[in-house]
Amino acid sequence: MTPLERVSSIKVKLGLLVAASALVAAVVASVGRVTGVSPWISIPVTIGIALAVTQLLAAGMTSPLRQMTVAARRMARGDYSVSVPVGGADEVGQLGRAFNTMASDLGAVDRQRRDLVANVSHELRTPLAALTVVLENLVDGVGSDPAALQTALDQAERLSRLVEDLLDLARVDAGKAPLSTSSVELASLLEACVAEARVNGRPVTYEIDAPDSLVVEADADRLSQLVVNLLDNASRHSPRDGVVVVRAGLDGERYHLEVLDSGPGVPVADRSRVFEPFGTLSASAEGGGTGLGLAIARWVTDLHGGSIAFLDPLPGTAGARVRVDLPLRPPARPVPHPLTASQLTPTHEETQMPTTPPAAEPAQPAQPAEPAGPAKSAETSATDPKAAYATPSVLDDIFGTYWPDSGVTGRFGLFIGAVVAGLLGGLLIPDRNAGLGTVVVLLAAGAVVMLASERRRNWFPIVCYVLFALLSSVAVIRDAEWIVVLCLLTAIAVLLCASTGAKTLLGIVLTGISWPLAGLRGIPWLGRTLTSVSGRGHGAAVARTTVLSLLGLVIFGLLFTTADAVLGSWVDQFVPDVRPDTVVARIFMTVFVFGVVLAAAYLAVNPPRIDRSERTSQPVANRYEWLAPVGVVVAVFAAFLVAQATAVFGGEDYLRETTGLTYAEYVHQGFGQLTVATALTLLVIWAAARKAPVETVADRMWLRVALGLLAAEALVVVGSALYRMHLYQEAYGFTQLRLLVDVFEAWLGLLVIVGLVAAVAGGAIGGGLWLGRFALVSGAVALLGIAAINPDAWIAEHNVSRYEETGKIDTDFLSGLSDDAVPALEKLPEDLRGCVLGANDREGDWLEWNLGRERADGMTPTYPATTDATDATAVCPSETRYVD
Repeated sequence: MTPLERVSSIKVKLGLLVAASALVAAVVASVGRVTGVSPWISIPVTIGIALAVTQLLAAGMTSPLRQMTVAARRMARGDYSVSVPVGGADEVGQLGRAFNTMASDLGAVDRQRRDLVANVSHELRTPLAALTVVLENLVDGVGSDPAALQTALDQAERLSRLVEDLLDLARVDAGKAPLSTSSVELASLLEACVAEARVNGRPVTYEIDAPDSLVVEADADRLSQLVVNLLDNASRHSPRDGVVVVRAGLDGERYHLEVLDSGPGVPVADRSRVFEPFGTLSASAEGGGTGLGLAIARWVTDLHGGSIAFLDPLPGTAGARVRVDLPLRPPARPVPHPLTASQLTPTHEETQMPTTPPAAEPAQPAQPAEPAGPAKSAETSATDPKAAYATPSVLDDIFGTYWPDSGVTGRFGLFIGAVVAGLLGGLLIPDRNAGLGTVVVLLAAGAVVMLASERRRNWFPIVCYVLFALLSSVAVIRDAEWIVVLCLLTAIAVLLCASTGAKTLLGIVLTGISWPLAGLRGIPWLGRTLTSVSGRGHGAAVARTTVLSLLGLVIFGLLFTTADAVLGSWVDQFVPDVRPDTVVARIFMTVFVFGVVLAAAYLAVNPPRIDRSERTSQPVANRYEWLAPVGVVVAVFAAFLVAQATAVFGGEDYLRETTGLTYAEYVHQGFGQLTVATALTLLVIWAAARKAPVETVADRMWLRVALGLLAAEALVVVGSALYRMHLYQEAYGFTQLRLLVDVFEAWLGLLVIVGLVAAVAGGAIGGGLWLGRFALVSGAVALLGIAAINPDAWIAEHNVSRYEETGKIDTDFLSGLSDDAVPALEKLPEDLRGCVLGANDREGDWLEWNLGRERADGMTPTYPATTDATDATAVCPSETRYVD
């Protein structure tokens, strides 16, 4: 049962859904803000919890609509056995029940149509075969005696009756059988019907029991048709010298007709089906019946607003007993079916026939067929019963073919792994610096994602997992936050790319975008994962076991830790300080880590189609169409290089005369532009490689020459940018950002080289199978190289060396370095060492152990506190630096 199943209005449901989600989001966000949780954690957690509440309350709200879409498509293919499971009391539930009734009615009509065709074919075959034989004998001059002709006449009359009955049914089904009522003396009508029945010549006796004074309003012809059909059915099933009784009587505002015979009777199990066309009481072969009489009797009864049924025989008698109950005056609308404009308007003298038979009982909800493909198997169905209901989700419309989810099997082990990683994150990360605890959480999360991936045997995922482990370990080696953050972000990127198998630069970017979206796309998968446990009957057992285990741990743990000081000290080393002011932060961190790990696991289980096969680019018709734009870019690069050479050979005086800048200002001014130009060079190489024709030797030569010149000039620009940054560092000192952009510019130069190789070899940069991965792996290796040289210590050493050579130093900047720089800063003179180093009074446990902090030996870079700013400037020199 869903939470809002008892609500009888879809509008109220939507209102409650919005109100509950907004309320939960507001409460969670307020708690996070009051307790000081970082917005980077509180906002995703708030969104995730709000989505979870929405999914919980909206469960089953609109799924019948989407199931009806699937069922309607199956019905269009002729499968009327479908049905949708509905349980709500709202408009959607009512629509679902009406849909099931309609499907059942259509199924009954379709089944009757098939039976009608089969039975009519059978009924027509017998008299036609007999007629054929008689006519063949007549053609051959054999069998022209009156007996043979009588046989032919009997068969022709049988065909006539069959066609007439079929025409009557056709009029009934079309709703065009009018009812013309008049006053009818029932006793006289019954005598006329019995007289017509005697014409059949069957050896039975007819008895009439009806009051002479009973007059009713009815269609005399239709009522006679009803009685004659009942008498014909009774006489056909009565034994020789049997008795058929027709009775009539008044019951208040209604009257009844009964026909009784002395035959074998009708079994109780068959009484509900005998009124179908060609039902179970069709005539025997020798009787000549069509099997349509009882069906016509039922429709005539419905036409008059009455009812017909087979009852148990009277006490002391045997045989069949059929009873018809009719009103003294037929109602204007005996059946509450709406009439279309093309149908006749019913009056007291003319009433429309119902156009559909009574609905059968609705079928049980049919399970849609399981989707084809390797994703579903017998084992899958056994472990994930809900997956058999391949009902499309609203998320399928959002993500479309980019990210299909064809009932991906739920994996409860990954859910448990994400829970464990979340608990580790909530216990080990809050109130601690990055260190051993951070690495433990990252490795646990990486293990969950690695187990979720199906690509572990490929070489690229193996390389990515190794890089992930190495980049994660930087948190336990270096104290510099900037390099630790960069390494951790890159570690997550390579882990996700290993899961999706990204190959191109666009695929790598889409992988990063898909990670937060996986939290939304994976909601149906999470539901299948949770129901896979309850589907096996273990849900309650798992929940009960978990609760009892936690209670036992908490109660007995508290008792024994307070009773024994040694045990208490052991517990203090491993269990974090869970104070009321830290509980909220730990809960937020637990939910955050759980969510991001589970999203990454779903990304590995069902990766999106990030690397779609690109259409083959159509080369340009003329060589100049690509060569001219590339030539312009080459010319612009050449002009820049000429200007660079002029500035170098002209010296600083020339710069001052022409630009008014010093050489240091000049080299710093255009570094950002050079970096952008280098990156855009990759785009030019990619576009030229896609559009340049390569059919002839000349085409290939022009491509190699043009792109070779462009790449060579780009590499000169890279060298110029690096040289500019070197001069700037010599003039104004070394910083983390300057070191990072040096490495970034060199990395771009490397990509220019490999991009040129890929283009000349025929692989475009956007669709290459190795260039995107090369960029990712080389970037990760470059970051590892930066972390390996201990960047803060390297920067400190160069600034110390610069001070020893020039006497210039910026103590304000050096005091902001991390503990990694302490060994290098201790080489400063004692007076300057006191400006940048101070005692480290931070208290930390073994979970935040870090090699950089360990080597600092209780010291940390910090600017000395003083009340006299003038004295501080004199003792601790600082210099003006350009802002990076």
